[in-house]
Parts: sequence; C-alpha cells; structure tokens
Amino acid sequence: MADCVSKVELCVSCSDLLDKDVGSKSDPLCVLLQSTGGDNWTELARTEHVQNSSSPSFSQRLRVDYHFETVQNLKLAVYDIDNKTSDLRDDDFLGAAELTLGQIVSSKTLTRPLQLKKGKPAGKGTLTVTAEEIKDNRAVQLELEAKGLDKKDLFGKSDPFLEIFKQGDGGSWQLVHRTEVVKNNLSPSWKKFTVPLQTFCSSDLERPLKVHCSDYDSDGSHDLIGSFTTKVSELQKAAHGSPVEFDCIHPEKQKKKKSYKNSGVVCVKSCKLVTQYTFLDYVMGGCQINFTVGIDFTGSNGDPRSPNSLHYMSPDGLNQYLSALWSVGQVVQDYDTDKFFPAFGFGAKLPPDYQVAHHEFALNFNPSNPHCQGVEGIVQAYRAVLPQLRLSGPTNFSPIINHVASIASATTQSNTAAQYSVLLILTDGEITDFDQTRDAVVRASRLPLSIIIVGVGPADFKAMELLDGDDGVLRSTTGEAIARDIVQFVPYREFSDAPRAALAQSVLAEIPNQLVSYFKMRGLDPVKPPAPTA
Repeated sequence: MADCVSKVELCVSCSDLLDKDVGSKSDPLCVLLQSTGGDNWTELARTEHVQNSSSPSFSQRLRVDYHFETVQNLKLAVYDIDNKTSDLRDDDFLGAAELTLGQIVSSKTLTRPLQLKKGKPAGKGTLTVTAEEIKDNRAVQLELEAKGLDKKDLFGKSDPFLEIFKQGDGGSWQLVHRTEVVKNNLSPSWKKFTVPLQTFCSSDLERPLKVHCSDYDSDGSHDLIGSFTTKVSELQKAAHGSPVEFDCIHPEKQKKKKSYKNSGVVCVKSCKLVTQYTFLDYVMGGCQINFTVGIDFTGSNGDPRSPNSLHYMSPDGLNQYLSALWSVGQVVQDYDTDKFFPAFGFGAKLPPDYQVAHHEFALNFNPSNPHCQGVEGIVQAYRAVLPQLRLSGPTNFSPIINHVASIASATTQSNTAAQYSVLLILTDGEITDFDQTRDAVVRASRLPLSIIIVGVGPADFKAMELLDGDDGVLRSTTGEAIARDIVQFVPYREFSDAPRAALAQSVLAEIPNQLVSYFKMRGLDPVKPPAPTA
C-alpha cells in the first residue's frame, strides 16, 4: 500500500533561551532535522535568525512531508548565530528538542524543554511548535511602503520594519511575516514579498490580520511606531495603481491626545494572489532533469594501485568516489526518462601520449558521445578508464561547469519549464582555479542548473564551503552577486558510517527548491500545470 503523504508546515517559537553573547542576548535560529538512522540526522529546513532575542518567534515556516505509515523522528535544534556562514558547527548550540512528526500533528501545538547534549537541560529554555497541513498552492504577493512615520531615534529618524500576524483559531496572534529593516527613513519602501496563503491567513481572506510597524533597535528592544488591523480581502483592493492606505495607530498616543490622528500611514502598493508551484508540479508537468557527472583524477588522490589512494578499488569493487556516485545517481536517474548521462573526468593525462593534463574529457573516451547508460554505465566507464589514466593536476572546476552551463543555456531557448540540469562533481581537494570557478557559478546561477559537490577524503574544503553560498553572498571577481543559490557541498567523510540513503538525502536536499526558484525567477509555469487548489 502506498504511503499517505501530506505537506505539513511547522511554526516555531522559543522562550528563555540561554544568552551566549557577552553584553547582549543570543541571535537564535532553528534548524529542522530528520533522523536517517542511529545518530545520523539530515537537515530539512531552517528558519531565519532573529537578532538579540531570548524568546524569538520565527516567521519562516518549516515544511516537511508527513507519512502517516512511518515514524518520522525529528529534531528541532536552536543555535546562536555569530557569523554569516551557513555552517552551524562554529555557532553556539542553545539546545534541541527531539519528537516525532506524529506527536506534533496529533497535538497541533506542542511545547518541549530544550536540552543540551546527553539530556542536560538548556536552562529554562523551551520550544513550542505548531503544525498545520498545507492544502493550498496559492500565495499572497505584497508590496508595501509607508509615509510620515514617527521619528523614534534621538540622533536619526527611524529604522522601520513591519511584522504581520494572523489571528489563530483560539484568538492568539501568530507571526506570519517580518520584513527587512529600512535604515533611517520615515517614508520607507519594503521589498516585494510572497507568503503562502495558508501561512498568511489560513486561506481565509476574511481572517483578521494585525500589522505592527516598529523602529528597529540592535539590542532587541524595538519601539512600536503604530499598528492596524486588516484582512486579505481589504488588501486586495490595492489594484490597478490605486494603493490602499492604513493609519498606523500607537495606542498610548491615541489615549493621551484627542487631536492625535496617526503615527504615519502604511500603503499597500499592490496585493495579488499567485499560484506557487512545487518541485513535483514541475516534474509531473513534464520537466526532465539532465544529470552530468564530473570526476576528479588529480594527483592528490594518490596512485590508484595503492590502498591509500582515494581511487583504490577495495575487494568489494568500491571506493569513496563510487559510493558517492551510487548514492546520488540512483536517486537522480529516476527523473530522466532516457537514463543517458554525460560523464567527464578532469585533472589527468590521457593515452596514448600522456603529454598534457585534461580538465574535461569524456569518461568513456568518446568525446562525440560522452553519454553513459544509467549510473551503472558511468560506473563501468570509470572502472574501465581508471587503469589507463595518469593522475595529474591542477584541480580546475571551471571548464566542466562552463561546459554543462552551455548545455543548460541551450535548453532555455524553448522558454518553457521543460528541462533542468544537475552537475555532480566528485573531488578530493581545493580548487586551483577558484576565481574562474566562482565566475562560472555566478553566470550559471541565471541558468536552469544546480551544482552538487561531494568532497571525498580528509582534505580541507574551505573553498567549497565558500561556493555553497547559502547566505547568498557569493560574488564574481567583478562584484556581480549570485542570482540564486545553486551549489550544494557535502563532505563524504560525514557520511562514511551512515546508510547510503543519508548521503543522497543530504546532497539532494536543496535541488527541489533550486529548481523551483529558477523557474519562478523566469516566470515559467509547469509545462502541464496542475489544477488549482483552494
């Protein structure tokens, strides 16, 4: 019998977190992890991080597939974020709560004490999680600005931001979105944003909403400028260039002054409902995933005849390269109907002359047709070619990235959501052509392409982590920012003792969102869109 699968959205808040920062509160972020067996966990999603707060409410919801027939062990871990990298290993751990998705769904709202390692309580810290099934694929897209806000700062204007809350079934208010802060501006314009309609108002266009406009303070003691209540049906009146305006009311000022009118006006420049398509919508609508493999044959891997080499074949016919290829490839190949995949090597000298190092050669030695049939075909080509190569160097990534990017670029000519490319690079070390590689990645971020890098061996992979710009700061050598996050790096050593599925799950976790973000950026719906739901 097939699993009963639903989409569930988790809303998380915390209270009484430990303060790890000297002279201020922590800057917490919550990560959702799922057990893959034993002590192994893989990250599914994470919230935004909230500055200077010991009792944060996170506006970023955490989405997870709910399988009724399966016990899904989850961990909600809270960290104090001290830097801009996405790696949490150098951030302070504030505590975690382990529970099953079934417990959350059946309770709807659940509060658990946060614990440090080995069950030690994390002070008085608690975590509260609320679950809601997602049944609506619509979203609300809003563009907001304000005029004439009150001046709150002694030596400046105000640093305004908005928080939007929906009223829950029990009458409590739940945070559903927090805008960015606009510095030193009494008439700010905030960036256009999109929130799933079910998150925003539980898909009820008449559900009460409350909007707080506040002045940001770095110590977390934000000053309320004013607030108002509304509902989506009222916000929708902002159409055809006619904004809807709301008086921003500060309740204390309203009590004290009879002549008080407002503390500024918030204007809804535009509000519209849009359809949010999922990864499955695109795949079931006909999108093909084109899988390409690049394998590192540089000298730092060691002589393949030596047991110390990363390319050495163990008695069972495997090594780290093949284990990673099997794990990832067997998942990806299911999304490509013809199962023919280009496979390349780089960093080796080729027969018959062995004169120069090649940084992009067909693994089957057939440059006119580098395709292999399925993952098994790639494995066979790898085993056949390995004894014929002389490992060399340097470790250049840009040639193979540019090659696959040119193929991905050609698929954009149809201007449909019909094809998406995934490049898997298996490597043992640092990138020699880092500047050329980051330029190639930035260019590729505007194409239907994702890049997965699996690092094998014990090397320091700092450059890979820079490419895996989850915070979106990767820039080209000319300063051009990456259009969207397309690189996922995973060190194989973290999964050497884990089940094979754990590596695949971690490596492929970001691909669905990367695919959706590309087609959304291009404004492309699935080739065969699903029927709208409500």
